[in-house]
Amino acid sequence: MKIYDELIERGLIAQVTDEEQVKELINSGKATFYIGFDCTADSLTAGHFMALTLMKRLQEAGNRPIALIGGGTTMIGDPSGRTDMRKMLTREDIDHNAACFKKQMERFIDFSDGKAIMVNNADWLMNLNYIELLREVGACFSVNNMLRAECYKQRMEKGLSFLEFNYMIMQSYDFYYMFQKYGCNLEFGGDDQWSNMLGGTELIRRKLGKDAHAMTITLLTDSQGKKMGKTAGNAVWLDPNKTTPFEFYQYWRNVDDADVMKCIKLLTFIPIEQIREIEKWDDSRINEKKMLLAHELTELVHGKEEADKAEATAKALFAGGGDDENMPTTTLAASDIPEDGVGIVDLMSMCGLIPSKGEGRRLVEQGGVSVDGEKVERFDTKISKEALLKGVKIKKGKKVFHRAVAE
Repeated sequence: MKIYDELIERGLIAQVTDEEQVKELINSGKATFYIGFDCTADSLTAGHFMALTLMKRLQEAGNRPIALIGGGTTMIGDPSGRTDMRKMLTREDIDHNAACFKKQMERFIDFSDGKAIMVNNADWLMNLNYIELLREVGACFSVNNMLRAECYKQRMEKGLSFLEFNYMIMQSYDFYYMFQKYGCNLEFGGDDQWSNMLGGTELIRRKLGKDAHAMTITLLTDSQGKKMGKTAGNAVWLDPNKTTPFEFYQYWRNVDDADVMKCIKLLTFIPIEQIREIEKWDDSRINEKKMLLAHELTELVHGKEEADKAEATAKALFAGGGDDENMPTTTLAASDIPEDGVGIVDLMSMCGLIPSKGEGRRLVEQGGVSVDGEKVERFDTKISKEALLKGVKIKKGKKVFHRAVAE
């Protein structure tokens, strides 16, 4: 099976500018393609999985990836999918985040011997002269068309700043620049980036009289259409210091039944032939599917050893065992613990188990919280300092375990 047909069967392709041309490029290994990553945090998230795994698949098929770190575009902020303006970051913050991204990307992409390159658009965008930029590319963009773009619609409701309005031009300029500098002939991105990507292909056509192509990949959403990759109001990070391997494993282990096969197809490198067989498994094997998904993705991000540890910990906990070794743990300063203990809702908040204390109170009142195997009956229950010095095991709902210990 050719790589393009595999992408279709896995459900990865959303929109494409010229299917026959793109199909020929990537099947023949002639695509030099890029995907952009704005440096809005110091770690990539589970939401970046689609892009990272796509880059890996295409590189293995002989194509050359360009990982574009958005050091310049992050200074503006992408309005796509946003109802509010993004937080403004300093150049130092952005540079730090870019360095963190590179380290994580190297687990997916082979940058040796020119097989892939990493570039930072700050290297060209930060040096642009505004008047020269307007004269060079301004006439190539229709304001009327830009205002109709999907990426601006949500922001238009609350007010689109002129700063954000320039984002499409900056992203388009990236493609135009790399087409000339690196022979980049194809851009990939999330389906919400379609308008920005078309801006780049049109700029290349109008300025250089040549064809470049774009393809969007399916957004990672659950069966209700919500973006996946968040838990308890927080992102699921690839950095093990922000989301432990066990927590990462548990996130995928707990996806809805309806989303398991989709995630296996979109995110794992299990061969298509094997996936077809897995699809035939009956409903009694749904947990087996979830464990397969969780292990595959945890191994991809954190390595086999950490994936094995996470799986062993999960099995021990759900079998009623007490394997705390690899359980997510929050260490509290003993000096900060009042002599009469800490309220359970406060403790859950300190451990990052709840997005708000109101949510914690609701969970307790619904019987969804246990400490050391005992159900917490009241939201004002306190956990003693003595217990915390020994360490307590908190269970939230049926599937979330966390240890809290004071030292």
